[in-house]
Amino acid sequence: MEPIAVELLLKLAAGTAGAAGQQAWQSLRALVMRHPAEDRNESPAAADLEALAEEPDSAERARALTAALQIQAVQDPDFAQALESWRQAAESGLGDVHNEISGGVTGPVLMGRDFSGVINVSDPVVEHTSPGPENDPDDDWPQES
Repeated sequence: MEPIAVELLLKLAAGTAGAAGQQAWQSLRALVMRHPAEDRNESPAAADLEALAEEPDSAERARALTAALQIQAVQDPDFAQALESWRQAAESGLGDVHNEISGGVTGPVLMGRDFSGVINVSDPVVEHTSPGPENDPDDDWPQES
């Protein structure tokens, strides 16, 4: 199993990875708390997870958490499998977004990633003239001058 990248843990702990990052952090927390060691009531990585949450910019604490997760994975094959699944999901879910528009755009454009909630996209308000003989070029009615 690949170790969890320190940079990934720092992004998640600091909350700089957006909504997907917050979800991944909560998922890691739940995973760690769900798998205590057999002879303990608490996961070996739980203390390091909490320490990083308290100091989210500490690379030292992120490295300690990475090491604790590795140790726990060696001790518990079920945890190792769940952690590997979590790592793959977290890494793929936090990819960069690069949006580009080329050519002509005639309407609204919505660019981004991980949208949630109601999003309404409508055309800008266009002034319409009321239909009538004075505004209809195909109308044969005599025009008043």
